[in-house]
Amino acid sequence: MAPTPEYDLSIDLAEPAAQDTLTQHARSLMAEARIVMVDDEPIMTEVVQTFLEDVGCQNFLGINDSRLALREILAYEPDALLLDLMMPHVSGFDLLQAVRSTPALQFLPVIVMTAASDSNTKLQALELGATDFLQKPVDASELHLRLRNTLAYKQFQDRQANLDPLTGLPNRKKFMADLAAMCQSCENRSSGAVLLHIDLDRFGRVNDSLGMGGGDQLLKEFARRLEVKITELMVQEELPGRDSMLSARLTADEFAVMIPFVTKAKQAEYLARKILGFCEKPFRIDDAEVFVSTSIGIALAPGDGDSCVTLLHNAVSATKVAKQRGRNSCAFFSPDINQRSVERLSLETALRRAIERNEMQMYYQPKVSLRTGAIIGAEALIRWLHPVRGLVTPAEFIPLAEESGLIKTIGNWVLNTACAQQATLARAGYRNLEIAINLSPIQLMAADMIEQLRGALAATGAAPSRIILEITESVLLEQTRQSAMLMNAMHDEGVRISLDDFGTGYSSLSYLKQYPIDELKIDRSFVSTVIEDKDNGAIVNAVVALAHCLGLTVTAEGVENEAQRDFLAAGGCDSYQGFLVARPLPHADFMALLNTYSGSAGSVSRQAGFPRTDSGAAASQF
Repeated sequence: MAPTPEYDLSIDLAEPAAQDTLTQHARSLMAEARIVMVDDEPIMTEVVQTFLEDVGCQNFLGINDSRLALREILAYEPDALLLDLMMPHVSGFDLLQAVRSTPALQFLPVIVMTAASDSNTKLQALELGATDFLQKPVDASELHLRLRNTLAYKQFQDRQANLDPLTGLPNRKKFMADLAAMCQSCENRSSGAVLLHIDLDRFGRVNDSLGMGGGDQLLKEFARRLEVKITELMVQEELPGRDSMLSARLTADEFAVMIPFVTKAKQAEYLARKILGFCEKPFRIDDAEVFVSTSIGIALAPGDGDSCVTLLHNAVSATKVAKQRGRNSCAFFSPDINQRSVERLSLETALRRAIERNEMQMYYQPKVSLRTGAIIGAEALIRWLHPVRGLVTPAEFIPLAEESGLIKTIGNWVLNTACAQQATLARAGYRNLEIAINLSPIQLMAADMIEQLRGALAATGAAPSRIILEITESVLLEQTRQSAMLMNAMHDEGVRISLDDFGTGYSSLSYLKQYPIDELKIDRSFVSTVIEDKDNGAIVNAVVALAHCLGLTVTAEGVENEAQRDFLAAGGCDSYQGFLVARPLPHADFMALLNTYSGSAGSVSRQAGFPRTDSGAAASQF
C-alpha cells in the first residue's frame, strides 16, 4: 500500500480542494488494497465486488467455498477480509479462529458480515478477533466507509511497524525484508548490488553535548541529507535502479543503503567516499554548526553474502575495520574480517570469565626518585594470563573490554587490587610507597566512580594520600565540566591525580589551572630522543620548569639508559619509570626488588622503609 501523505491540518475541510484531496486519498487506499471476501452466496460476493470496483477497488478475491478459504487467504495476502458467519462446512466463527491462530494473519483486519442481529453473535465474533461488524443486508455506503477507515488504520499500523518514527526512513525490519528480496533478485538475474553500512562516529558524545532534542534533530537532518544526496548522486552518475534503491535507519546511529546494479569494487568505493564527503559537512542544529563523521562498511551482493542477514553482518564487520582505521573512512568486507571477528568473539567470551577464574594479574612498574635514587612508588598495570594464549597485554584486551562494556568491571578490579596492595606494602613497612592506578575514560565517567573509589579505600584500608589516579588528556578535552566535577570529588577523598602522557596530543596549559592535577607524566616519545633531539630536550625541560612553577611534580616515562636519566636529573625532573629500573613485575618479583634495590645515587629512602643493599643484587633480578 502507498505511504500515507502528510496533510496540512490548518486547511478548511469544507473547501472543495480539501474534499478532493480526501477523495483522492480514499480512492488511492482502495486501489492499492487487496480485499478478500468469504461468503457462501456467489451473488453476494459479485454484488460487493461490483460496488467496490465502482469506488476504486482493483484487487478483489471472492471465495464461496469456506473449506478453501484459509489456504487462498494466505496465498493472496490481503489487506482486509470480509467474512460471512453463517456458512456450511466451515463457519465464519471457525474460520475467524483459524485466521487469528495463523501468525501471518494474526493482525489482518476482519469485517464480519451477517444477517444475525442478536448481541451474542456479535460478542462471539468480537471475542474471536473481529475488527468490525456489519449487519446484512449491507448498506453499500456504510461498507465503503467502514472498509476505508479499516484500511486507513491498517496503513497507519503498517507505517508504524515498518518506518522509523524519528527519521521517516524504513526501519530494520522493513529494510531486512526488502534486502532479502533484492538479494534474491541479484541471484536470479545474475546482477549485483552494493550494501553500505553507515555508522555515525562518536554519536553518543555528540548526543550528550546537544541534549536529546538536539541529537534527534541531528539524526533527522542526517537522514534527510542521506536520502537527498544519494538520489542526486545516482542521477549524476546515471546509475540505474533509483526506484529500487533501499535506505534505512537500523539503530540509533546506524544507517544502511542498498544500491542495485553496482557490481565493481571501484564504483562501490567511489560511492562510499562521496557519502563520506557530504556527511562531514556541518549540520545546522539550533543555530549552531555541528560536525559529525561517519564510518562505512562495504559489502557486495551476492559475492559477500548469500542471504540478507549474512550480507548485513559482513557490512557491519567492515564498518568496524573502518573505525579502527581512524574513523571517517570506508572499508570493504573480506573473509579474513570474519575470521578476526570469530577470534575477537572468542577472546571476549574468555575475557568475561577471566576475573572470576582469577586469570587477571597485577604487575608493578617501579617509580624511582631522581634525587635519591630510591624506589618511591609503582604504577599498577593489569595483565591477563590466558589459559591457552599465555600472557595477554592490555593493548590487546583493554580496547575489547571498552567495546564490550567489561572495562568497568575490570577497572574496579584494578582499583580494589591496587588499593589492597598499597595497604599490604604499608603493613610491610613501606608506608610512603605510592601506587598509581590508570583509569580508563569509560570508568572515570561512570556514575558510581566516586562510590567505587570510596568503597575500595574503605574495604582495603589503603592510605588515600598514597594512591595516585592517572588519567589521559583526552578525557579533559571531551568532558570538560563533568571531568572537573569528578576530579574535584576524587581529590576531596584525599587521592592524588596524575595527567598521563602529557604532550602527546591535546595538551593545553588551561588544564593545569582548571583541574586539581598533582603530577605530570612526560610521555616516552619525548624521553626516548631527549639526548639526540635538542628540541625534545628543550620541551622536556620547559615542561618540568612549568610544572614546578605550578607546584606540580613531574615523572618521565620510558627511561631506558643512564644518559636519559642523567639528563632528566639535571633538568630537575622529580622521578622516572622505565626499563633502566625494571620492566613491569609481578607482585612477588616487585617485593623482591624492593628488598634489594639501591639506586645509582647510592642512597635509599629510609622513610619508605627500603633496606640498603648493593646495586649488583638488583641487576641479578632481570
